[in-house]
Amino acid sequence: MSFNMHNLVAVHRDEIMKEFNKIGTDAGGSAIMAPKALHRLIKIYDLTPRQANIIKQEMLGKGGDAAVTRGMVDSSVDKTDVLLMGTEKQYRAVIKKLRLQPFKLASLADQLAEMLNNLGGRPPRELIYRDKKLPLGERTLVMGILNVTPDSFSDGGKHNNIDAAIAWAHRMVDEGADIIDLGGESTRPGYTPVSLEEELDRVIPVLEVLVREISVPISIDTTKAAVARRALEVGAHIINDQWALRADRDMASVVAEYQVPLVMMHNQNDTVYRDLMGDMVQFLRESIAMAEQAGIVRENIIVDPGIGLGKTAEQNLEILRCLRELDCLGLPVLLGTSRKSMIGKVLDLPFDQRVEGTGATVALGIANGADIVRVHDVKEMVRVVRMTDAVVRY
Repeated sequence: MSFNMHNLVAVHRDEIMKEFNKIGTDAGGSAIMAPKALHRLIKIYDLTPRQANIIKQEMLGKGGDAAVTRGMVDSSVDKTDVLLMGTEKQYRAVIKKLRLQPFKLASLADQLAEMLNNLGGRPPRELIYRDKKLPLGERTLVMGILNVTPDSFSDGGKHNNIDAAIAWAHRMVDEGADIIDLGGESTRPGYTPVSLEEELDRVIPVLEVLVREISVPISIDTTKAAVARRALEVGAHIINDQWALRADRDMASVVAEYQVPLVMMHNQNDTVYRDLMGDMVQFLRESIAMAEQAGIVRENIIVDPGIGLGKTAEQNLEILRCLRELDCLGLPVLLGTSRKSMIGKVLDLPFDQRVEGTGATVALGIANGADIVRVHDVKEMVRVVRMTDAVVRY
């Protein structure tokens, strides 16, 4: 006799609960069993052998496990990374025990508990920008790129006058853009930095018209606090900082003053990483702490892995595969892959022939947790987004 069976893939609690409902499981029993069904792999870096040994023993005692380096047992190493393996129920039990332990393990337990809560999923909510709101989590938002620069890698000079820029913004809104991202300084490899005055001269005249003529929020793509302040005075709604508050230390206070949403992108000047995703999460976690310390509310923060910025093509592909690992931060994720060089490298195509490759990365990004996608080809990507959402956001 052959029995009908198959494996299930579930990342969030609501997926587990749907399966319980299909079976007809008692509601009380479902609530008890759900934490047993969610298995988590969590990596912790740079623990002392003493810390790692306690954690391993506690995990084993609750039916889970923890992988450590070979030299941990005999203390022949000073530090070890630890890979925890267990169900959510096992983690919760271990957290209770770790809160009673010395060696800073109580603090680690609090962070571990916060991470488990974040991994439970981001419930739909509203992104508030001044007096308007955008749904976040119900569907994927599309951010249309408006570069008013002569040297952008993809469309440099194309919209480098006010009339052309305004017309393109209107077109993107008509095609379904939820946000317009206006930028006056290129970030392509080898770009030439522009002065504060030049960036203001490029961005502000266009912004002054856009805030009067279009209904969707306008994001300002800048790393300069003075540009952000002037743009917010004119009426911009979102700040998109490609250096996550690190290029200009005044940026955090400006955003905090206006209490607008802030996109913080991972970026660095080289492509050397100890652990790509681990390093990226730590970078973003530090920037989040900087933002909150300045008075920016966590609900206003969006993170961006920074595809193409400080990464090789291979590293960019790895980020797409592992994008779910940003879930541990519990924040909305913006993904910008549009026409990027990794697509050109894989498909051997110039930037103006990368629409299909962009569509593939957008679809995969949404499937792996992206909430907002930043794109050049709005009409085509809106269709990709809607189709992908029909599969993913059921």
